Amino acid sequence: MHYFSKILIILLLLVLGCNSKEGVNENLEAYIEAIKKEHAPDKRVALFNIEGKHSADGWTLIGESNLPDAVFALKGKLNEVGLAYTDSIKILPDASLKGKHVALVTNSVANLRSEPKHSAELSTQATLGTPVKVWKKEGGWYYIQTPDKYLAWVNSGEISLMTDAEQEAWTNQKKIIYTNTYGHVFSGIDAQTRVSDLVAGSILETTGEGMDFYTVRFPDGREGFVKKEEASPYNSWLGTLDRSQESLVATSKTLMGVPYLWGGTSTKGMDCSGFTKTIYFLNGLIIPRDASQQVHAGVPIDSTKSFDQLQKGDLLFFGRKATDSTAEKVVHVGMWIGNNEFIHASDRVRISSMDKDAENYDEYNLNRYLRSKRVLGQEDEALINLERNYTFYNSN
Repeated sequence: MHYFSKILIILLLLVLGCNSKEGVNENLEAYIEAIKKEHAPDKRVALFNIEGKHSADGWTLIGESNLPDAVFALKGKLNEVGLAYTDSIKILPDASLKGKHVALVTNSVANLRSEPKHSAELSTQATLGTPVKVWKKEGGWYYIQTPDKYLAWVNSGEISLMTDAEQEAWTNQKKIIYTNTYGHVFSGIDAQTRVSDLVAGSILETTGEGMDFYTVRFPDGREGFVKKEEASPYNSWLGTLDRSQESLVATSKTLMGVPYLWGGTSTKGMDCSGFTKTIYFLNGLIIPRDASQQVHAGVPIDSTKSFDQLQKGDLLFFGRKATDSTAEKVVHVGMWIGNNEFIHASDRVRISSMDKDAENYDEYNLNRYLRSKRVLGQEDEALINLERNYTFYNSN
């Protein structure tokens, strides 16, 4: 009987020990999730991959993040409740980058992927001269963050790594912005050899100019010539932006017929939110990347199909309305251009109408309309005004 009592006590201790571990594990996961919800609710723009691993030596926090304040908050909470742990969290940027944790896009368009491989989903794009943050490297790929805070992978051949000082030196150089929808850099004034193609919004350092051309230098050192009629000095372009309803409409119509491309944000191809993002960027304003992010920017205008309340430049959002059992889902965005019409990327950039008697009446999108927001002229932490807030492109 004494033998069986000992066995019973041992089994009871084991069960209690397991329950205690599970309880701590559940609490730890809850603390991690709470910090993640507060500091990194959208994984598209914030990296916080942290978990607890238990061993005979106790709990170890493993994973990585580019948010040191969030990691500090998590450790503070665990210290507060008395949960002992070993800290093995990697704070990015990774030390292996050796100080080169910024970069410039060197191709006309860099294709940014969801995973570090060419076969992965196209998450977004970044155009020539876009400054990015670099967080880590895996094989021939870098994990980067664009000015709209989007996180994605880029192949090493599409960016030029730099130190902060090197990027600052580039920032202070004179630059041009390419304003045509599509074009090229040539190897000489009269040469037909092409150094690279260009898309609207490409940024290049300019090293001189002639009567009809600019001499330019790429971030990776390549040089060439750009026709003056197709570009403008960056500061002059920035200073002449009127950022008006009419300028947004005019810009949008220059992109008519550009094909739809999932993940695209350039004049080579664009998805619906890439299109609205490009319109605003070419008018000096950076807005969030995706439709489900753009819907949280600006101020609400309409949610009842009262289209007479809209102004040119307002963004219209479409998708699935919320129900008692499902959340709202924003899946499409377009821009109002007046006359009961909106322009959007659907198969290609096109104009559709909310007027049932119009030839271009869009019944499908009218039926899934959710709301409209106004970002033009708004002060919003989700919006970056190039004239006031965005120093990467500033030049002498």
